Amino acid sequence: MRPRLLIDSAEVPGGGELRLYRRDADFSIMLGATELMNSRMSGSEEALATLTCAPLAAAMAPAVLIGGLGMGFTLRAALALLPGKARVTVVELVPAVIDWARGPMAEFHGNSLDDRRVEIVAGDVADLIRRAGGSYDAILLDVDNGPDGLTREENDRLYDARGLGSAKAALRPGGVLAVWSSAPDRTFSQRLRRAGFAVEEQVVRSRGGKGGRHLIWLARR
Repeated sequence: MRPRLLIDSAEVPGGGELRLYRRDADFSIMLGATELMNSRMSGSEEALATLTCAPLAAAMAPAVLIGGLGMGFTLRAALALLPGKARVTVVELVPAVIDWARGPMAEFHGNSLDDRRVEIVAGDVADLIRRAGGSYDAILLDVDNGPDGLTREENDRLYDARGLGSAKAALRPGGVLAVWSSAPDRTFSQRLRRAGFAVEEQVVRSRGGKGGRHLIWLARR
């Protein structure tokens, strides 16, 4: 097996460092000793998009917000389902991740970043949510490790009572907040219900029908 090569590194706002590695055709993104993403493990991120966007396929011009570009699994799966007049805003906290998508991982991402339905924003998705004012049909969050933050403490504000209130206000009636997590979190389910969402939990696998078990919350306004 060929050695893993360090391609680039980038600081995370607020502390920490992401590192992009490549081994043959496979990429991985690490935070310290923790692997956050691997290009061979796309199943649960794709499921985040499929579960949320499939019901929007027949909509005229749905508006979707995706928090976290990562390796683009969620974006590409969403684009495969959404209609031609959809509007998809992808917010990525670490600008280098966008650079990697257009640089060393460009072939992997294909033309998803240049799709006319897509706007890529470098920033904190929490800021866009607070300013949204009922403009989204769906908000998909694949930020950090889920509600139990790993990368930065500031991400907790997405998942606390105030953050969930902002997310609910950012959705149109009937809109869905979908949250990816590496593990179950009973207290977060309760928090979603207290915020006034109708909550469904879906267990998905990280690699098709195999791999680790991840959880997706579908919280409907």
